Amino acid sequence: MMPDIKANIDAVKKEITRMCKHVGVAENQPRLVAVSKVQPIERVHAALDAGQRVFGENRVQEAEERWGALKPDYPDVELHLIGSLQTNKAANAVALFDVIQSVDRVKLAKALATEMDKQGKQIPIYLQVNTGREDQKGGVQAEDLEALLTECRTLGHNVVGLMCIPPAGDDPTLHFGLLKKFAKRHGLERLSMGMSGDYALAASMGATDVRVGTAIFGARDYS
Repeated sequence: MMPDIKANIDAVKKEITRMCKHVGVAENQPRLVAVSKVQPIERVHAALDAGQRVFGENRVQEAEERWGALKPDYPDVELHLIGSLQTNKAANAVALFDVIQSVDRVKLAKALATEMDKQGKQIPIYLQVNTGREDQKGGVQAEDLEALLTECRTLGHNVVGLMCIPPAGDDPTLHFGLLKKFAKRHGLERLSMGMSGDYALAASMGATDVRVGTAIFGARDYS
């Protein structure tokens, strides 16, 4: 059954507002990034009809298939790449996305810089930090963050913030707090943190972007 996408978006925004007011940061509510990966196109259309204009995708190829034809009809859509990116997809990513949130290594930063120069685009990037030190997950290790940031700035990147995905089962407040500390240390303003299970908590802790998928679109069908 088709979820009520508009009602879900409204509920998410209402909960963000409630939490931000509760902790006294109502003036700094985060941007809602609707994560549309693996979702049927009719649900994406419903979100667009509800006025949602910021979307997140995990895979370049899937995003191309969905947004290649759709995005020209919605020129005000802002598309964020939030999943891991291989260097051989850098050209495609630069061509399609407006923001890349998952830069985590120098090789990728160099490939993106080359493609941005070729395509005449300057795309804001976030550095993904592996706050949980998980081997299977992308993200730069905390001790390597400063070196990566320096290299990205040397390459001319517009590094606007940091992103993290806390380990499942961990208290996310520890990871959100750590990411916020890193951002403050390095003079970065944007914090992409919080997903469907903890977006309100992330908002209360200073997130500027929350990435919400199933709470808006319903469960994903990977079959």
